[in-house]
Amino acid sequence: MPPAPRPLQRLVGAIDGFSEWTGRAVAWLVLALVLLIAYDVTMRYLFTSGSVALQELEWHLFALIFLLAAAYTARHDAHVRVDIFYSRCAPRTRAWIDLLGGLFLLLPFCLLIIYCSWPFVLNSFAMHESSPDPGGLPARYLIKAAIPAGFALLMLQGIADILRQAVILSRRPEPEA
Repeated sequence: MPPAPRPLQRLVGAIDGFSEWTGRAVAWLVLALVLLIAYDVTMRYLFTSGSVALQELEWHLFALIFLLAAAYTARHDAHVRVDIFYSRCAPRTRAWIDLLGGLFLLLPFCLLIIYCSWPFVLNSFAMHESSPDPGGLPARYLIKAAIPAGFALLMLQGIADILRQAVILSRRPEPEA
């Protein structure tokens, strides 16, 4: 079979690059979260001065890290995998598992989450939702918008991974030794 077309490889590379960039950008939120928690704990336990807004900001940063770094994690194949059989499979079999899993599990799940979260996010924007707690953060709708955004990023990386597996499967199998 002929090698994979260059435009397909460029598309996969562009998506991988975007996932890499977003993952590295989101990594800075981890540092911000650690510093924020250290400050919050210091203020609370040494000076008995707490802040609802700071605590909510910690939750929001954690949510952003989790949602927006999922594509980066998928890009590096660092997600949790129960690979009782997968690690023993031949490379082409693993490519089939990854391709079919991406097509029939990952993409539909991402689409479902995006579809189901969209009204939730739109409603939050429409009512300019903010924290119900006194002293809480305003603009809660922004953090809710990270739900479909994070799953869109994950879906985009899933498409790149599916295309990568298709390229692997389109190549001539290597002769067994």
